[in-house]
Amino acid sequence: MIKVDFHVHSEYSPDSISSLTTLYERAQTLGLGKLVLTDHNTIQGALLLQQQYPDYVVVGEEIKTTSGEILAFFLTEEVPAGLEPLDAFERLKNQGAFISLSHPFAFKRYGWSKDEMTEYRPYLDAIETNNSRNRKIMNRQAVEFAEKLNLPGTAGSDAHGLSEFGSMGLELPDFHDADSLRKAIQQARPFGEEGSAIAHVYSRYAVLSKKVKRIKDYLES
Repeated sequence: MIKVDFHVHSEYSPDSISSLTTLYERAQTLGLGKLVLTDHNTIQGALLLQQQYPDYVVVGEEIKTTSGEILAFFLTEEVPAGLEPLDAFERLKNQGAFISLSHPFAFKRYGWSKDEMTEYRPYLDAIETNNSRNRKIMNRQAVEFAEKLNLPGTAGSDAHGLSEFGSMGLELPDFHDADSLRKAIQQARPFGEEGSAIAHVYSRYAVLSKKVKRIKDYLES
């Protein structure tokens, strides 16, 4: 059995400044069995790090659709933001990716309603039932609705800063591709607890610091 945080953002997300190197080093320190990177609407950082650690890094993406956000793992092609959900699901299915839904019921963060999750059920391998940035009631609702849909749950910290990374995830059998993950997740157990609302400060700080850097670079050019 290994422990994995299935929702992690790096410097390749606009609201994180966690470098690829520090995330890898932190994952090793935490004893995580895989490093899953799910940057917003890009797989570029994950692909770069996977070149160095091909058996350890899982290429994921958090994709913002015209409805909610999708979490997907084992991508070979990037899926752009702004697509209709069905278009995004079809693109993911065509490349054999493992498909989950980000933070259901967290509507201020592009979550998903019961009706939407029911409609898109045929495309889903899981829904995110445990997100450390969610309130407990949201995660509890997600767990209950996943059971109603007969779907397993993914779990992750939704880390935008190093101190969040690894605070929530799944303990499950080892896996190496989307198909083996589909089997392994049937035996998964979540670990970790919901974090403090102060975690959102990391996102705002990252956005602001990147904006300041762009202005500085522009003025110096």
